[in-house]
Amino acid sequence: MIAISGNTTRRAQRVTRGVGAAALAGLLAVAACGPAPPSPTVGGAGGEWREFQGTWTAAGNRQTIHLGAERRASVASFDGSLLLTGASRPAVGFRAEALVFNDSGTGMVGRSVWTDDRGHQVYSELNGQVTATGNRMVGTFVGGTGPYAGAVGTYEFSWRFVLETEDGAVQGQSMGLKGRVQVGVPQAASGAGGPRP
Repeated sequence: MIAISGNTTRRAQRVTRGVGAAALAGLLAVAACGPAPPSPTVGGAGGEWREFQGTWTAAGNRQTIHLGAERRASVASFDGSLLLTGASRPAVGFRAEALVFNDSGTGMVGRSVWTDDRGHQVYSELNGQVTATGNRMVGTFVGGTGPYAGAVGTYEFSWRFVLETEDGAVQGQSMGLKGRVQVGVPQAASGAGGPRP
């Protein structure tokens, strides 16, 4: 049996600590000299087109005025959720808000904000027409925050109301929502600024 004195044990601990500190310092020096990790972008490399499909459900309130017997105008606000599918979708889901002005004679215009679970937002403009087959909407991305800054692209869908009451409460959902978005593009290159008034 080999006996180890207290002095030998303390000396071995000091040597071990010294070697560990030197190794850690060496690793930090190597890491500091290496390239910085790339900034994360939504769904992959910046500048790639991301295709998606999904379902937008929302509830809100609508105020309507009649412009004669055959025409009416309304203003509505909607709040709901947007769930996306597709291998290259920008995120799984968003809280989706929209303000919409609709004139049965000229069509619909609106603005929408989608907010992901981290609080980052993507902005879009909405345009639509009432057709024989329903309300056809087209959204155009006009920027966002965080990883959605400079977002460009379009999406389209039909809207179906599932509830409309006399006091203006409405609920609805999208049908056939699909689109594509390009994110992680510097705004100067995309030509799309932030949210527009």
